[in-house]
Amino acid sequence: MTLSVVPCPVREQWDAAVNGQQGHPMQLWGWGETKAAHNWSVDRVLVQDTAGELVGSAQILVRKLPFPFRSLAYLPRGPQTAAGREREVLDAVVLYVKAAHKSVALSMEPDWDADSTPAVQLAGAGWKRSESTILIPRTLILDLTQTEDELLGAMAKKTRQYIRKSGREAVEYRAVTAAELPQCLAVYKETARRANFGIHADGYYLDIFNNLGEGSPVYAAFDGDTVVSFLWLAASDATAFELYGGMTDAGSQLRANFSLKWLAIQEMKARGITRYDFNGLLNDGVSKFKFGFASHENMLAGTWDKGLSPLYPVFARALPLGRKGIRKVRGLLKR
Repeated sequence: MTLSVVPCPVREQWDAAVNGQQGHPMQLWGWGETKAAHNWSVDRVLVQDTAGELVGSAQILVRKLPFPFRSLAYLPRGPQTAAGREREVLDAVVLYVKAAHKSVALSMEPDWDADSTPAVQLAGAGWKRSESTILIPRTLILDLTQTEDELLGAMAKKTRQYIRKSGREAVEYRAVTAAELPQCLAVYKETARRANFGIHADGYYLDIFNNLGEGSPVYAAFDGDTVVSFLWLAASDATAFELYGGMTDAGSQLRANFSLKWLAIQEMKARGITRYDFNGLLNDGVSKFKFGFASHENMLAGTWDKGLSPLYPVFARALPLGRKGIRKVRGLLKR
């Protein structure tokens, strides 16, 4: 069946399409608006059948590249599709991107399990696995259709103990107001210095908060009026996704991050959200903390590229080298 690809310029229509097919918060209008304000352009398209019925949708981020590559198109945790129509939707989006943007490649990190049928079929459809990963595929996703008792029962014993213990401390756990965001960002900067990772300028995070609105809840632990730990999410109707978090030394001593994460899980469950994604697992202390909240892990499809230009092989070799060079320069600047 021939599918048509139609741009969508209306926020309400777009978010309804994303949520109607259980889409990821990184496919919502507000996330695209934030990226558009920070060096990307955004193209939102609806994929329809010959009867005009919605089959899929894709929020495509486009980044300009030096000549002769033109641009790179990127689908973060997209596209959305009707069940069983993934291959058709992807084929239609690929043709659209090639014609509309003349990109060197379309790169995507779909919100699909690695062993799902559409993920397994990617290689046979001409997609190539890429090592240039942005969103870590190994993660932990909680099923929020479970009861709270079932969620607690799957946690490590020590995690349950710390939730109870930190909940008894004289600490307030609640949603953050816009006026309190600077405190959270100050904690994030402190956390980044301590753990030696890079962060954006404040304006980027404020744009996320403003553009996503209720889709960007931030929760914090307050010792008096002081934020000692925070957790920042993005949320669609189906999926909650952890974006950022941080903690002070005082928050660490209070074990505030345990009760704070449990509060966020409870709040997302109360919204009717069915999936809570911890956003990546590595072999580090943060991941060890995450593992305390469940007895399993998830593996998503990972990063896949569809070359759209004869120059794609050159681009694919150059991209990892370019990123390695950027990391080296950053390291020299820090020293």
